[in-house]
Amino acid sequence: MTINSTPQVVTIAGSDSGGGAGVQADLKTFQNRHAFGMSIIVALTAQNTLGVQNAFPIPTEFITEQFTSLASDFNIKAAKTGMLADKEHVLCVVDNLKKVDFGPLVVDPVMIAKGGHALLSEDAIEVIKEELLPLAFVVTPNLPEAEVLVGYPVTTEEEMKKAAQDLQQLGVKHVIIKGGHLENGNAKDYVLLESGDSFWLESPRIETIKTHGTGDTFSSCIAAELAKGKSIKEAIIIGKRFIQGAIKEELFVGHGHGPTNHWAELADEVLLS
Repeated sequence: MTINSTPQVVTIAGSDSGGGAGVQADLKTFQNRHAFGMSIIVALTAQNTLGVQNAFPIPTEFITEQFTSLASDFNIKAAKTGMLADKEHVLCVVDNLKKVDFGPLVVDPVMIAKGGHALLSEDAIEVIKEELLPLAFVVTPNLPEAEVLVGYPVTTEEEMKKAAQDLQQLGVKHVIIKGGHLENGNAKDYVLLESGDSFWLESPRIETIKTHGTGDTFSSCIAAELAKGKSIKEAIIIGKRFIQGAIKEELFVGHGHGPTNHWAELADEVLLS
């Protein structure tokens, strides 16, 4: 076997001590999808299914050392970002991403934890828009995150389309607006590709509070598939099927917003339109 030929992918994010989101969710997803996962930890959190009790950003010098260490040894074919804490840490990650070749970048613009704890400072929003998104291959905001990035309400399907177009104008190639927060009907995500082609991904809505880490899991699945050489459209569809299965096949962990199931099978009930 050729050295470094196994698909390799890295998560650049915060650690979730409860294991349901963040770096832990990403690594579990990478493993499920048969990509070798590694991590660059940006922040530590004390959290569980009830919420985030505290967060501690890692010194930026050590973040840079993690980038340097991985780049010197591994053949990383895709990367994803999650919790980036604040302006200083976003700038550190951006600076390092410009120095390495980690393949296509999936940006999950994590802002708020399920329990309401802020995972990104307000002064970091503009930096993400101006510095990080132009480096991104694909961005995966939910509706509240999309609203913050575009600066207007995103509550309808037409507004999802407009938001995707506006985010693309910031330099990101492909955009997925996740519609799980829409109140009616099935869960629908809008996808706008760099080519201008677009489509909806639709799946039955599952009534559950066990949704901790859904955004991390979805975006990390996309990153794993990209590392394996899948096209962006294939990676997105597999990501949607994976997160649908991870929500559907419930786990019973903790007393609050429980985690999704990272050893779930791909769900079949995802419709493309």
